[in-house]
Amino acid sequence: MVVAASVVVAVGTVTGMISALDDGRDTNTARPDASGATLLVPLPDVPSVSNSTSAKASSSARPKKTAPTATVRKPRRTTVVSPRLYRHPESQVLDWVRAHPDDPRTEVIADRIADQPAAVWFADFTPATITSRVRAVTSGAAAQGRVPVVVPYAIPDRDCGGASEGGADDFDAYDEWIDDFAAGLGSGEVVVILEPDSIAQSDCLSDGQRADRFTALARAGRVLKAADPKARVYYDAGHSDWNPAGQQASLLKQAGAASAASSDGIFSNVSNFHATSAEIAYDRQVLAALGGPADLGAVIDTSRNGNGAPADGQWCDPAGRKIGRAPTLDTGEARIDGYLWVKLPGESDGCKGAAGTFTASYAYDLAR
Repeated sequence: MVVAASVVVAVGTVTGMISALDDGRDTNTARPDASGATLLVPLPDVPSVSNSTSAKASSSARPKKTAPTATVRKPRRTTVVSPRLYRHPESQVLDWVRAHPDDPRTEVIADRIADQPAAVWFADFTPATITSRVRAVTSGAAAQGRVPVVVPYAIPDRDCGGASEGGADDFDAYDEWIDDFAAGLGSGEVVVILEPDSIAQSDCLSDGQRADRFTALARAGRVLKAADPKARVYYDAGHSDWNPAGQQASLLKQAGAASAASSDGIFSNVSNFHATSAEIAYDRQVLAALGGPADLGAVIDTSRNGNGAPADGQWCDPAGRKIGRAPTLDTGEARIDGYLWVKLPGESDGCKGAAGTFTASYAYDLAR
């Protein structure tokens, strides 16, 4: 993947983050998260850290406490889990927390990362089970009265042959997969992050291939919104240091992002590090150039942008990054519909661990 890209990195054909995989388990029922939540103050771009005892948003992910060591500083909780967004009970970070109750990093990782709601990715192309796996997530969220964030990630020629290559073999297969994906959405609220990098990174395709991709994306948005009128579908806007806003808006328009029948707006900064303020300004520029209905908005991935992007442009697990603003659907910013954790902090881009796998040392560095 080019340096400017959002750097969505997978293990083989499966991304990291929280993934709803066809792994042989019973996925027709999503285990509910028992946490309660009271919204406090959103996290700043740079998380606060102190030695004080932190408030607890949820105990479901956290093992029995152990005595802190001198090398571990507890975070001060400045927010608790969003009362609206859904945390799926299966993820690599939750697996690690449950398996390492005595690790001195566990409480920090549990408090700052594992407790937060994050996107669920569907990146393995398994048409036979996609409907039931999507339904397991959306029904689990509906049972709690919360909003899930799902990521269809199976476009043909995904990642232009880079680390996350894969997807459907052709667009006929992709269209059928999207139909089956849509069948699992149900009738409740759901946020759909439609195919990260599929538009911003389309310059690797020929004109004909790009036209076919954009036709498929426009169709996907229509199918998803027709299947669930409460679904909110967002299209790939890259990030603030990639394509100029006018150029990105032109590409988005070709992919159906300006049409109310297929789109609720755009997303940016997925798997990247650019500051929230930069993304807000950029997204508003893209939306202004895009046109379309006045209620089109944007969502921003804030999972790892607490210190902004590194000056040297490094995208692969760069040092010195921190988690960003907590996930929320109430930003207080005009045309910014949400801050989301699309890339789950601690899942490597491929430098501090195998691509797409959870790396505790990386998670701890981001969270402390």
